[in-house]
Amino acid sequence: MTAEIIATVVAAVLLCVGCLGIIVPVLPGSILVVVALAVWAFTVQTAVGWVVLGVGGVLALAGMSASAVLTGTRLKRRQIPNRSLLYAAVGAVVGLFVIPVVGLFVGFVVGLLLSETARRRDLRAALASSWAALKALGLGIVVEFGCALAASTVFVLGAVVLFTTA
Repeated sequence: MTAEIIATVVAAVLLCVGCLGIIVPVLPGSILVVVALAVWAFTVQTAVGWVVLGVGGVLALAGMSASAVLTGTRLKRRQIPNRSLLYAAVGAVVGLFVIPVVGLFVGFVVGLLLSETARRRDLRAALASSWAALKALGLGIVVEFGCALAASTVFVLGAVVLFTTA
């Protein structure tokens, strides 16, 4: 029973870190959620654990896929190239070191805006396309975060069932 308790605590911590990793894209959020569920299921080795891994894993992977599809579709519709997102990511890394706490977000926005300004040669059009890109990325994050929270809820319900029926 001790290994199950330790695995439950470790999985809960990994789920929290995974959910935060979706909001702050430094950690692989949804992948960490699936890993946490797998660690828990392989440790407890009960039907409850496997059901939690199956349902929670499907939810987390669906969120990750939906995020990629929704974001990609919206960016293609607005004809925003991947190069702009690459410059935004470089800006995020630079911002992380220049401004300690919020630099990741500020650097991303500045990198995206500079890239779009250079591409469009018009500040107004660059602001519009940058805003559209940020909304698309935000929608993807919200969907992925919601699915990760649903997977975490499945884990909590599974842990309650496991420990109350044991």
